[in-house]
Amino acid sequence: MAPRRASRREEPLWCRLVLPLIAAGAGAVTTYALAGPELPLSLPAYPGPAPGDVLSGSAIALAGGAAGLALVYAFPVVHGWFRRLRHPVLMVGAGGLVLGLLGALGGPLTMFKGLEEMKELADRSADLGVAALAVIIVVRMAALLTAASCGFRGGRIFPALFAGVALGLLVAKLVPVVPVSLAVACAVLGILTSVTRQGWLSLFIAVTVVPDLGLLPVLCLAVLPVWLLVSGRPEMVVAAQADSEQG
Repeated sequence: MAPRRASRREEPLWCRLVLPLIAAGAGAVTTYALAGPELPLSLPAYPGPAPGDVLSGSAIALAGGAAGLALVYAFPVVHGWFRRLRHPVLMVGAGGLVLGLLGALGGPLTMFKGLEEMKELADRSADLGVAALAVIIVVRMAALLTAASCGFRGGRIFPALFAGVALGLLVAKLVPVVPVSLAVACAVLGILTSVTRQGWLSLFIAVTVVPDLGLLPVLCLAVLPVWLLVSGRPEMVVAAQADSEQG
């Protein structure tokens, strides 16, 4: 009997990572050349790992993961509400109305793609109270859920990223002993892992948003509990069969 071929899982880790890393590097260099860096935030420098940082970082990442799971479980429900309108123009029109009301409630910071607003939020965080940050988080997540459910085209990473940054700033307000950089990076890691189910992508984006390599060891440990939380849960998708039946 001929011996079985070695499975792909037996390949060295580097052999499996080299092509994705090259692709990510090429994309980052292209983005930098065309538009300049957009993601890094102006936050206080991380003072370095402390004994309680892994525990607090894991708790924050779990909070972000729970927020992302709330979006995941609410998505098919809200999507079904919009599908009852049946006509695409009515769906998008109703979604636009809801988004307009949310924008009026949350203000300019909760509107648009979120990259520039994310930087502005970080710069103005000292002037924003706990209640204001909580409203911004809820409105932004509701806007992401509405846009995804009614049929608007566009990704979910940047709106979820904004919500993660706002959540991290809120945690830093509530628990001042936690460094702001740690809170923001772990919150971003948690919510992106929950929404995208891409651990590597979430980790890289968290380090890009808060570009401090001292955070990397903590993030590598904090991603484990949030991955255990979201593993096996539904993804933020709607079954194609149900979608076609509604159409």
